[in-house]
Amino acid sequence: MHAHTAPPQRRSRGAWPWLAGAFTAALIALVVWLLLRQARQVDWPGVWQALRALPPGTLALGALLAWASHLAYGCFDLFGRHVLRHGLGVARTMGVTLTAYPFALNLGSIIGGVSVRWRLYSRQGLQPGQIGQVIVLSIITNWLGYCVLACAVFWAWAPPLPPGWEIGPHRMRLLGAVLAAVAALYLALCAWRGGRPLAVRGHELPLPRARVALLQMLLSCVNWALMGGALWALASGQAPYAAALAAVLLGAVAGLLSRIPAGLGVIEAVGTAVLNPWMPASQALAVVLAYRALYYFAPLAVAGVALLAWEWRGKIQAKSASSA
Repeated sequence: MHAHTAPPQRRSRGAWPWLAGAFTAALIALVVWLLLRQARQVDWPGVWQALRALPPGTLALGALLAWASHLAYGCFDLFGRHVLRHGLGVARTMGVTLTAYPFALNLGSIIGGVSVRWRLYSRQGLQPGQIGQVIVLSIITNWLGYCVLACAVFWAWAPPLPPGWEIGPHRMRLLGAVLAAVAALYLALCAWRGGRPLAVRGHELPLPRARVALLQMLLSCVNWALMGGALWALASGQAPYAAALAAVLLGAVAGLLSRIPAGLGVIEAVGTAVLNPWMPASQALAVVLAYRALYYFAPLAVAGVALLAWEWRGKIQAKSASSA
């Protein structure tokens, strides 16, 4: 009787590695397909010409600020680590975030912000509920700083907008006030809950204490400020910093609403319109293309190698565990 029932149990355990491998192969194939599809839509000669037209010092400063922004974003998941206390080390948590972020920028939040993070965190032993909560806290962190800086920019200065954007200065200020209210509401909620999670339709949303929420907002502001600084540096200071920051803030929302991976064409249109009052349209476009190359494409190449390294290491560990 026992000899008859044992084989199905072994078969069920043996099916899981096959399913996990199939999922990994499907994920990698999807990422490669999306990358190839997007690569065909990029004006690579234009990108290369824009990079060659900029002085080496300008490129170096823009790249430095771009990578500093990625490093700041890499700390976002540490807030989830602090609140959930899932036990994953600081270096590994940041490694997951830094690997997933370029995929989110270039392929959309579902592939980068969710799928890649989910795959890497699950390999580190995190449960699905924990992964979802870490992702939610990271998203909140990202948009907290956006709300604060967008409010400051829209109230202090009305940026030039692309044709067809019927938004006057008064509406821009109203939008800024709404965004500031959203950020203030989150801080008030964290202060009210005192670190206790918030129940939403049967699901718990972990909330940090007010001091940690303020740190979320500050780090997110630093990240967005560095993004604006990278674009401003590539413009060689010809446009004011507020214009570069506004181009980044408006381009992020426009790219998100367009549902086009990486906002291809949308970010260029917004950035060119905002920077055009201080430089010719062709030069403004070249600056935005250089920004895309340094902030989007270069980190994606590094993240692609990192993702393969994560997968290779996971397979090595799985083989060691099975042989033991």
